[in-house]
Amino acid sequence: MIGATTGIGVDTSRLGTDRNLKAAGERFEAVFTGMMLKSMRQAKLADGLFENKAGTQFRDMWDQKLAENMAVTTPMGIGKAMTEFLAKANKVTEADTVNSTQAAPQSAVNPSEGKSG
Repeated sequence: MIGATTGIGVDTSRLGTDRNLKAAGERFEAVFTGMMLKSMRQAKLADGLFENKAGTQFRDMWDQKLAENMAVTTPMGIGKAMTEFLAKANKVTEADTVNSTQAAPQSAVNPSEGKSG
């Protein structure tokens, strides 16, 4: 379902599952690791003898795959931290929703008012 005015999907039913949170954490860690590898590659001290555009493109593809594998096999923990943060935020949101639906509606008129002593 897509919102009429924003064009952004409003169906959030699949966002809160543990499997989706774990996958999001792994992807976040892969992106973070990829950015770290890219920065490390840019901080080279000298040009190599066999540098060319094709080699650079292949190395970037290799680094992306390496970052994805590192996120799954040897995570640094930033994805796990993000997953735990989102899980806590989701529980708070669910608790707020439950509390707001369970709160009894308060009447506008106090029953003790109107009684003469």
